[in-house]
Amino acid sequence: MSETIDQSRRTLLGLAALAAAEFATAGPAHAQTPGQNRAAPATGPSHSFAPLKQINAGLLNIGYAEAGPANGPAVILLHGWPYDIYSFVDVAPILASHGYRVIIPYLRGYGTTRFLSSETFRNGQQSVVALDILALMDALRIQKAIVAGFDWGARTADIMAALWPDRCKALVSVSGYLIGSQEAGKVPLPPQAEFAWWYQFYFATDRGRAGYDKYRHDFAKLIWRLASPKWNFDDATFDRSAAAFENPDHVAIVIHNYRWRQGLANGEAKYDELEKRLAVAPTIAVPTITLEGDANGAPHPDSGAYASKFSGKYTHRTITGGIGHNLPQEAPNAFAQAILDVDKL
Repeated sequence: MSETIDQSRRTLLGLAALAAAEFATAGPAHAQTPGQNRAAPATGPSHSFAPLKQINAGLLNIGYAEAGPANGPAVILLHGWPYDIYSFVDVAPILASHGYRVIIPYLRGYGTTRFLSSETFRNGQQSVVALDILALMDALRIQKAIVAGFDWGARTADIMAALWPDRCKALVSVSGYLIGSQEAGKVPLPPQAEFAWWYQFYFATDRGRAGYDKYRHDFAKLIWRLASPKWNFDDATFDRSAAAFENPDHVAIVIHNYRWRQGLANGEAKYDELEKRLAVAPTIAVPTITLEGDANGAPHPDSGAYASKFSGKYTHRTITGGIGHNLPQEAPNAFAQAILDVDKL
């Protein structure tokens, strides 16, 4: 969940973030996109995907959905926790209708994505997820793509744009700049902000790991409700995504991800150099649009705190109308429009 404040807390900007959504959209650096961008209240799954595909890429056999022409400009859409590829089920057809090749992978530990070796460490640190997506691009022979996401997916997209700008044509990031470090994660936040991270502290314990494993369905549904308090999703919509959490590596990846952020679990030494580069909070120069929902119940930073981290063409949009943390699924038109627009920046 919220790649956000963890992000802000972990960015070296020292954000004490629990600010709620703000900003501005379309055109100038700040404006507002009105509530008609919200999807209709969920009364059951609407669009679906064509049969999923699988491909060996790096350490993984990655499951992914694909839409649009195979020779179209590539867009890669990245989900977060506890969500899955269906966050983009209504975004994909919009982009496909504009001629884009849309790739929506399950991250490691989700859905049909599997490790190729049982011996591979189930690592959830931030840099490896970005490396997974680069490996996927290589496997699919995609040299450059627009990358877009929210939560873990936004952090991953940010990292790709910061460290591998030659592979990123443009960036759309919900909740902005989410690159962090273990050192920044040691800085205590004000009590109310720490309270918003209750699940992170829970995951730091053996009881928390066992509890998440046992109750992952109910746990994820609670997070959905807290993070998107005005999104009236139904059971069928949630259950469709919850199936992705039955992945055999899901609990290990989630727990390691949050423990790594707090410095309670080690990463792998072979990624130390990448983490050092990320720890200095590198700026992002590729064209970027950041988004925030006006009813995001997850901890997240104020847009003004991270605007300076985007040194290229940049604008921020607040999506109004009761839009929560799962912005692509709650406001698919607004999310898709941001991708169409960032391609023209």
